[in-house]
Amino acid sequence: MTNQVEFKQYTFDNRERTNQEFAEVANTLRQDIIKSLLLAKSGHSGGPLGISDLMSVLYFGGYMNYDPENPNMFGRDRFVLSAGHMAPVLYSTLARAGYFECAELATLRKLGTRLQGHPGLDVHLPGIETSSGSLGQGVSIAVGMAMSDKFVDKNDAAVYCITGDGELQEGACWEAAMAASNYDLSNLCWIVDNNDCQIDGRVKDIMDVYPIKEKFESFNFSVIEIDGHNYDEIKKAIEFFKENQISENNKPTCIIAKTYMGKGVSFMHDKYSWHGNPPNSEQAEIALSELNMEKD
Repeated sequence: MTNQVEFKQYTFDNRERTNQEFAEVANTLRQDIIKSLLLAKSGHSGGPLGISDLMSVLYFGGYMNYDPENPNMFGRDRFVLSAGHMAPVLYSTLARAGYFECAELATLRKLGTRLQGHPGLDVHLPGIETSSGSLGQGVSIAVGMAMSDKFVDKNDAAVYCITGDGELQEGACWEAAMAASNYDLSNLCWIVDNNDCQIDGRVKDIMDVYPIKEKFESFNFSVIEIDGHNYDEIKKAIEFFKENQISENNKPTCIIAKTYMGKGVSFMHDKYSWHGNPPNSEQAEIALSELNMEKD
């Protein structure tokens, strides 16, 4: 199977799309994830598959302001994957956006690669805004970016950040939430990947973080709950943030996206055991077959 893995070089532009087109983009991301993890023989499967629909709309729906030809463009919108272990979906997204060649996806977690197990600034991969992966820290960095944009550069850029729901068990997340509210960071969009899975089991069983909505509201966030696999709801949530960003309430936004770990692959669907495991050759063949059928 590994000898048959190929990452064809094609990219997607950033524009308004139909739901079917978003599904095709997300399907491509999911296939990239399976292929790169098969070659790496290590890494995280479930989470990256689960947020592929969110990444499809965010990066390829005409919502984010970015330029792969000028990745350090002043005033760009920025994305922080605080849950850095979900890096395979970010790498696929950046490659399909044109930040680097898609063939490089085959080097995930290899010695000397720019596609490390968690995003790293040290390897100078275009499109990566910060090193992340120590849970609870990425969102604090995103808050700092939002503060810089608002108070130093005084631009209208947005900062998007994805955390896992299990990540909310980290106290640093709530310090970041308090700061975001205190400094009126309406340019911050915090997306919680709410799949209720972490490496040891269900989030509600390991250390219950619920109710999430009410907690963010108590920190003075504008909050919207959505189905993280429904493209209409994802679009509505991003538009909710954009409207909130220019309103006078000065509140940061939290999107709570209900997702399923391993979405798109039947034997991984909603199973926390796939949090940190890659597919073997036989499993990858089944997964890619299912994803190809979905594409057709």
